[in-house]
Amino acid sequence: MNIRGLYKTSLVDYPEKITSTIFLGGCNLRCSYCHNPDLALNSSVLEKIEENEVLDFLKKRKSLIDGVTISGGEPTIEKGLIPFLEKVKSLKLLIKIDTNGFLPHIISTCIEKELIDYAAVDIKTSPEKYPSLTGKNLSFDLILSTIDIIKSSKIDHEIRTTCVPGFVTVDDIKKIGESVGPVKKYYLQQFVNTNTLLNSEIEILTPYSIDYLHKLKDEAEKFSSFCSIRGI
Repeated sequence: MNIRGLYKTSLVDYPEKITSTIFLGGCNLRCSYCHNPDLALNSSVLEKIEENEVLDFLKKRKSLIDGVTISGGEPTIEKGLIPFLEKVKSLKLLIKIDTNGFLPHIISTCIEKELIDYAAVDIKTSPEKYPSLTGKNLSFDLILSTIDIIKSSKIDHEIRTTCVPGFVTVDDIKKIGESVGPVKKYYLQQFVNTNTLLNSEIEILTPYSIDYLHKLKDEAEKFSSFCSIRGI
């Protein structure tokens, strides 16, 4: 397992739960606004944490936490993900996974094996803007497959979008809704440019005003049962 980070206690990664958050290195996208490019693209420069060390930590801490959040990078590209989740599940812990949705068969396997309890799918922007924002020309249909798999399951889930100025507009939110259809929970996240981003040109963008974020929220509420803005 390419484990490159561990937050011992998080109150924000899994709604209404206390978790430990595990960060896996590597990603299949090259998002311009990625705020941890070393983790996503060059994880070998970061200290590696051995799987057994993490599992031992969780065993000692399982009475203090509700579960584990698996984040990245992109967790679903990790070859050892399924066996690792099975070991975590044996500790009777809840598991949330963060994903960009481009490997639906992995999410499907996780659900079939009852290895995840909550999934958060990042939708970066409208389908036509994906290549320019993510640096990859992958099929948006893969994300739709992941969302359909999750919707038809019993696990709790959310869709979320980071509101990168120019890349996520009211029209983009409308097109996302037209693509994904009705969703249970949709979170809009304020763009943050105070960290070193993958593309330094993105760092000069000014985050949206609260008023404009609420316009995005108004549009998202047309296809979501619940919508909220994070980071303001």
